[in-house]
Amino acid sequence: MSGRVYNFGAGPAMLPGPVMEQAQREFLNYRDIGASVIEISHRSADFMEIVETADALLAELAEIPENYRILYVHGGAQMQFSAIPLNLIQRLPARRAAYAVSGNFANLAAKEAARYGEIDTSRSSAASNFDRIPEFPADGLAPDASYAHITSNNTIYGTRWNDFPDTGAIPLVADMTSELLSRRFDMNRFGAVFASLQKNLGPSGLAVVIIREDLLGHALPETPALLNYRACAEKHSLANTINTFALYLMKLVLEWLRDEGGVAAIEQRNAAKAALLYDVIDQSDFYRGTAHPPHRSHMNVTFHLADDARLGDFLREAGDSGLYALKGHRNVGGARASIYNAMPVAGCEALADFMEHFERSRA
Repeated sequence: MSGRVYNFGAGPAMLPGPVMEQAQREFLNYRDIGASVIEISHRSADFMEIVETADALLAELAEIPENYRILYVHGGAQMQFSAIPLNLIQRLPARRAAYAVSGNFANLAAKEAARYGEIDTSRSSAASNFDRIPEFPADGLAPDASYAHITSNNTIYGTRWNDFPDTGAIPLVADMTSELLSRRFDMNRFGAVFASLQKNLGPSGLAVVIIREDLLGHALPETPALLNYRACAEKHSLANTINTFALYLMKLVLEWLRDEGGVAAIEQRNAAKAALLYDVIDQSDFYRGTAHPPHRSHMNVTFHLADDARLGDFLREAGDSGLYALKGHRNVGGARASIYNAMPVAGCEALADFMEHFERSRA
């Protein structure tokens, strides 16, 4: 696509080029019905086909068992920071839950959950500025905890859970916003996972929740109707007007991912992309990775320059070279390359080449 840059922004993130081109072609006249997809009723047969196709593709790609329900929920992932405890904290009378605090969003989720019950945040890597995943001794979980919560990939700090904790009979909930469908995992190990769309699934403003059926029906009495998971499941996510364009784009992204070979193929590609950048970092004294190596993310590569005074030049020259949005988050500083599913290998090759060139030019 002419004039496009390699967009390393953390989110809203780049979408696959073929997806945007298809959306552009269909925008004014969806499937020759004479109206745009954003103009048709969310309960029309044409839109219900989009919903049902998205359901089927997501179930296939994420290998979702039949006893799980797929929900499309307003507000993105941070809305689920409230919805999860509202729907699950009362599963057991004690109203307890455990949250592993592995970064900024995990911390925000725990703080929001504390409005509704007693939250154990003893599993935390805050002491090392979240440069690693915290230890998670499952045998220390309160037996009357309603659920345990993790953030599977930490966008700001560039870490991820390579091994998910075994919480036994206590349902494990995962915020997978920045990595859902980027690698395979066993859904049976989780009671629920959720993700907002704007990393690997589509545009911002909508979240997908995948939840085991037996966890529906435990909502607190004060739960707003549009955040009640059982009500959402009963209405097939259409209790009111959903973000139709976001769901349409998600369906296109899922079709693209299927045609690219599915999650297994994209997982291999993502590992190769990340390795290109980590190899440059590890073979140089000019760059310094911020994440503890055993816990490095394949979605967000975070690093500093040994001389922070050169960061401004690095970011400016990278931008001039078509490498967009590499500035690190304010909590970490430095640089961050977000390389979600839509980032082609060529983008990571271009960034690795630039990093080596920039280092040589400063020798």
